[in-house]
Amino acid sequence: MTKVALVTGGTRGIGGAISRTLQAAGYKVAANYAGNDEAAAKFKAETGIPVYKWDVGDYDACAAGIASVEAENGPVEILVNNAGITRDGFFHKMTKDQWSAVIRTNLDSLFNMTRPVIEGMRGRSFGRIIVISSINGQKGQMGQVNYSAAKAGDIGFVKALAQENANKGITVNAITPGYIGTDMVAAMPEEALKRVIAGIPTGRLGKPEEIAQMVAFLASDHGAFTTGATFAVNGGQYMA
Repeated sequence: MTKVALVTGGTRGIGGAISRTLQAAGYKVAANYAGNDEAAAKFKAETGIPVYKWDVGDYDACAAGIASVEAENGPVEILVNNAGITRDGFFHKMTKDQWSAVIRTNLDSLFNMTRPVIEGMRGRSFGRIIVISSINGQKGQMGQVNYSAAKAGDIGFVKALAQENANKGITVNAITPGYIGTDMVAAMPEEALKRVIAGIPTGRLGKPEEIAQMVAFLASDHGAFTTGATFAVNGGQYMA
């Protein structure tokens, strides 16, 4: 039976590349998105991948959304927690809303999305949970205390959950992308982008497909002995 993969933030950028790559690898993919209906409709038309709209920061919305995905596609066996936002600003000027929005979407979402599927995975003795964290969750980044805290929390979530579920055939891993050539990064001021690239030993931005291929490995049977790990895909910008 074809395995079902659910990708949050799965219609654009890194998430879109992950959805397309998993589909090409033979998985039945469902893509969650938050708000860009036009982009989601275009993605669905181009790929045939069904799209589902809900806020990953809302537990009840996640439970209902996952129920819809499973009713239409079958049980979720691969979960890619990719959705994320930024609300940048120096901490001494940061508002509570800036803090809460990022923690809610980038960290609370891991509970909201994973809790409704973990018991089913344990019952079937199979599961793949893959979390897209960030280089800035490892090294920190000025102007991103909220984002760095959330992404560091993602890594702790992975390490603990992996230990709890390894004997149930479930792997849990994190990927920490560096600067990837997405629309968000491309929108940076030209001089700032040049400074970023100058700090990457490979001398270029990463490609969304390079993150997606790592996801495909972790989702596959070849990744069955890999759990609790953090994979840095950052061009050598930060080596932990």
